[in-house]
Amino acid sequence: MTTALPAIVLLHGFGESREIWTEFTREFPDDEYRLLTPNLLGFGTNIHDIRDYSMEAQARYLADYLRQRGCERVLLVGHSMGGYAALAFAERYPNMVAGLSLFHSTALPDTDEKKANRDKNIDFVQRHGVDKFMESFIRPLFAPANRERLVQEREFLEEIGKATPKETVIGALRAMKDRPDRTHVLREARYPVQFIVGKEDVAVTVESVLPQLAMPAESHVLLLSDVGHLGYFERPDETRRAVLDFAGRVYGKD
Repeated sequence: MTTALPAIVLLHGFGESREIWTEFTREFPDDEYRLLTPNLLGFGTNIHDIRDYSMEAQARYLADYLRQRGCERVLLVGHSMGGYAALAFAERYPNMVAGLSLFHSTALPDTDEKKANRDKNIDFVQRHGVDKFMESFIRPLFAPANRERLVQEREFLEEIGKATPKETVIGALRAMKDRPDRTHVLREARYPVQFIVGKEDVAVTVESVLPQLAMPAESHVLLLSDVGHLGYFERPDETRRAVLDFAGRVYGKD
């Protein structure tokens, strides 16, 4: 039965949708793992009657989503904001977590500077709209060496971002700004934790992530040069292999 397979749940980031995982997971062995790629609240097709965009609300939604599909324990792979939601889930439902992969993500809260930038982004979206915001927001997430090389990928992400409702963009920016410090989740983890880090990530800097690497009892790390915030596009082979190797470790397949 499919439900008996160990589950890998991939959570997209801010301004994204489950579509970002389509190519990334194409070569995952579907006879070994059950792959789940939900749209988080307000994103993709999950846009109906959303009032709460907080990471806690995302965690509750994810718990219901998994229970409806018969999942008791899962490996969570969270990109950026998806990692924030995964950490909130792990805090509330630790017994449902078999492993946690923070894919260009962090357990730290926003700094004061980052909170101020969130407010500026909210103001920009309110004044100029989502399309203009995404046109300026996506490009710097790629490492400089990849910005001209991966034009199609950037346009793909901009298209997804522009389809995101204005209310979701603003609500998610506020939710990320208000999320608490969850480094205690890493320290208390009774499961393996993976960090995938881009050395040129301007959103989740390598300097901010390095102190977190020693927090879990079991930590697995992939540090990538010439990679920004979008390793699933910038270095798909290496990041795919890292996730699959980590899944093998989590589920005893290596």
